[in-house]
Amino acid sequence: MVDEDELLPVGDELPEVLLDLAVPHEDINELVGIARRLGGDPEVCGLLEESVRVLVRDIGSVGFQPEMPAVPEGLGGAGAVRRLFPVLVLLATLPHTRAYHDECAVPADIARRTLADLGRHLAVHRRRYGNAGLVDPRWLWPHFRGELYQLGRLQFQRARLGERTGEAVRAAGLPLGPGDACLSIHIPDFRGPLTPRACDASLALARDFFALHYPEETYRVAVCHSWLLDAQLEKHLPEESNIVRFQRRFSTSYRETEADDRLPVFFVFGDPDLPVEALLQRTAVERAVAGHLLAGEHWYRGHGWFEL
Repeated sequence: MVDEDELLPVGDELPEVLLDLAVPHEDINELVGIARRLGGDPEVCGLLEESVRVLVRDIGSVGFQPEMPAVPEGLGGAGAVRRLFPVLVLLATLPHTRAYHDECAVPADIARRTLADLGRHLAVHRRRYGNAGLVDPRWLWPHFRGELYQLGRLQFQRARLGERTGEAVRAAGLPLGPGDACLSIHIPDFRGPLTPRACDASLALARDFFALHYPEETYRVAVCHSWLLDAQLEKHLPEESNIVRFQRRFSTSYRETEADDRLPVFFVFGDPDLPVEALLQRTAVERAVAGHLLAGEHWYRGHGWFEL
């Protein structure tokens, strides 16, 4: 059972918890200081308790979109409290997540690496803004709700086929369609090259993991919705590049018609608001993204699937 009376780890325990979650060292003191100051603040504790209650509702279910309570300006008397409040929510959710992982017999190393994505997201925020925070806390909700797992190089989220991808899968002859179970693949940054060998190993781990820990769920297809599946990348990258080889695993579900240049700029350069003229061009991917935009072209999110 989870102790509802202690919302956050306290004392010397908290830095150890933060290190287990791969929180960058430069962010630990600030988080520890804020957590210690919150114990006597009824407004902060009440909002924290309500936020956790919303986040863990029907924990383990697929596709749940929590409507988190709004965080008021001036919460806790300091801007840092509001900026870091989503991190505090995840820390307070941690006992519920661990209890759910125990129920599903998730191995400790997989649970640890999955939840350590919190530290990666803090690093993404610091790269963009220069301080601790989360660019979009919603990316981490599936991790702490038992929907998403880090299995080697890739992340796999328990999901359901959308309308267009489901119809594409059905048209290919599989007995599946919109609303059926699938694994949604995410490609986190700061995890090294996206080599075919690493991807093969991740897929093998995923097949075994979900068959063992979610035996009541059958996953026959994997899907991916990412700018990395934009077919235009093939024009800029060598045929043997890891990204091009990753793309070739997928059948196209449908083609996006609305451009989104901010996505590749954010993921490659860290800030979607950077002017195109300021983009560095040191690596092949940087040259591809920047050169395409400088030529007046646009990038699109790609949508693909393959049979597991």
